[in-house]
Amino acid sequence: MKRVAILIFFLLPLFGSWKIISQTVRRPISSPYLGFGAYSNHHLDVFSFESNQAALAKLNHASAGIYGEKRFFLKELSFYDVAAVIPTRSGNFGLDARYYGFADYNETQLGLAYGRNLGSQIDVGAQFNYYGVRIAGYGNASTINFEAGAILHLTDKLNAGLHTYNPIGSRLGKNEEEKLASLYSVAAGYEASEKFFFNIEIEKEEDKPVNVNAGLQYKFLPQLLARGGVSCATSSMYLGIGFELKSMRLDATASYHPQLGITPGLMLLVPLSRKGGFKKDGN
Repeated sequence: MKRVAILIFFLLPLFGSWKIISQTVRRPISSPYLGFGAYSNHHLDVFSFESNQAALAKLNHASAGIYGEKRFFLKELSFYDVAAVIPTRSGNFGLDARYYGFADYNETQLGLAYGRNLGSQIDVGAQFNYYGVRIAGYGNASTINFEAGAILHLTDKLNAGLHTYNPIGSRLGKNEEEKLASLYSVAAGYEASEKFFFNIEIEKEEDKPVNVNAGLQYKFLPQLLARGGVSCATSSMYLGIGFELKSMRLDATASYHPQLGITPGLMLLVPLSRKGGFKKDGN
């Protein structure tokens, strides 16, 4: 019964109210965990640009990552994310591929991002996405949208920025009856040291209340780090531990929703160049 209730909770916006409710922005439950380092100078990784594409400007080494989670231990709500960063002399590129759902209902997003610095105090970035949804018995629908962001380096320890997803309101379907939600956020990160980092983000998704994400990261050893935080709108908490070995990093994550339960996840980061090593990015 619990499985059915959770599935209805997530799929309800797709049936019966298409003209009223915007399609939810589909992100991992631990999305603040993935994009955590975007406003940091020393704690960035390949997934950081998913929070703000301007973070690409400080990712100096080619790298790739894969993340997967099973929402509330239901395979029907599984989420997978693959990302890669390719630095060039004229700016850095990011590739992002996401899949959510199962055979009878799924959503996919393919993104191409670009970021670069505009001087020593500001970085900018943008991303174009192909978004598609498939429902067995109903067919497929797809659209194109974009997102963009900027990061200001206020001091050596303090960064702040803005980000927007789908600001023009792309629509799905032949008659464009369903609108993808827009998302706006403002965030700041404070780096007390190369070991300790604190991040706070205020975001507003269309048709939803304002949400505040806050979290911190501490590096106990060069090979060991821990992250934790909370999303205030749903009172959801997340935490994770990362182990670095020969420039690769494996993170085990978990998030907790007070009504729906626990979501486990795994993240693997791999350098694609000899100079790889995620702790070097941003230096």
